[in-house]
Amino acid sequence: MLDKLDSLVRKAGIGSIDFKNKFVAIKIHFGEPGNLSYIRPNYAARIVSIIKELGGKPFLTDANTLYSGRRSDAVDHLRTADENGFNQIVLGCNVIIADGLRGTEFREIPLDLKHCKTAKIGSAIADADIIISLNHFKGHELTGFGGALKNLGMGSASRGGKMEMHSSSKPEMHSEQCVSCGVCVKNCSVHAVRLNQDKKAEINYDICTGCGQCIAMCTYGVAQPVWNESADTANEKIAEYAYAVVTGKPHFHVNFIMDVSPNCDCWNMNDAPIVPSIGIAASFDPVALDKASADMVNAEKALPNTALTDKSYAEGNDKFTCIHSVTDWRGCIEYAEKIGLGSVQYDIEKI
Repeated sequence: MLDKLDSLVRKAGIGSIDFKNKFVAIKIHFGEPGNLSYIRPNYAARIVSIIKELGGKPFLTDANTLYSGRRSDAVDHLRTADENGFNQIVLGCNVIIADGLRGTEFREIPLDLKHCKTAKIGSAIADADIIISLNHFKGHELTGFGGALKNLGMGSASRGGKMEMHSSSKPEMHSEQCVSCGVCVKNCSVHAVRLNQDKKAEINYDICTGCGQCIAMCTYGVAQPVWNESADTANEKIAEYAYAVVTGKPHFHVNFIMDVSPNCDCWNMNDAPIVPSIGIAASFDPVALDKASADMVNAEKALPNTALTDKSYAEGNDKFTCIHSVTDWRGCIEYAEKIGLGSVQYDIEKI
């Protein structure tokens, strides 16, 4: 399989990119501890080897999560990557958490699109010369499926950027958990956070901009996002953020359509795959790649005793919307094409 991956990316044209002395961000998901369906680090190591052979300076990267867990700060995130096999010994390169220790290191990329005027992209990704995405193709509760666009858009955003995609409102304070440390007060750029007479943090919503900095800085879970964004709007914002990541840079994408679990690798477990493993697909066009991957999954016969069985799936229907009925993945794909990120039209060449 490693040799097949090597052959695939070379025939798909990765060698046409000028890697010489360029910083190459390999965007990947390291997997939440307990989840075993994420991309095996052996595959990433082979891509690293190819890029180094072509003269590049590769590193593996992901940005911190908005929700609390084992990937919400750089210390725990690096430990998680190490536990799951993403380390210098296996990979032959370093792992860098894109948005820093607390998720506050980012660059604002100008967009001026329908939803986002700028995109808050993790600094290590924004500052890279070349973007390579390695994507585990699977179901996702917000976007229908997670592939190249989800990995690039949501995955590359700082914690504040993730909040912008997940929520259209401002943070809320769970004051009963506040320890009066004042970190949120010190780090609010518009001075919207203060400690009240009980020494508990509170927000002045008249001046709060909803940037998410207090969420990123608080280690006690006091500042929390309000999860109120519709799936359709979130999908379009993800496409805008993906556009911000790759625009003006060489980029190349690989979808691993294997162990197609019904939910994201952010879960600390993984359910049974909904279809047999199909293979690996690669393209310079992340939109065409995701569309082709979704079509290939839908063309496969569903496996028994999976999340599809629980939903009384009927052959011929869309598998992802069957499992996650509140969202439709087509919205992200179609909007990504509309803003010039790629095309939904594709041809498949089997290697």
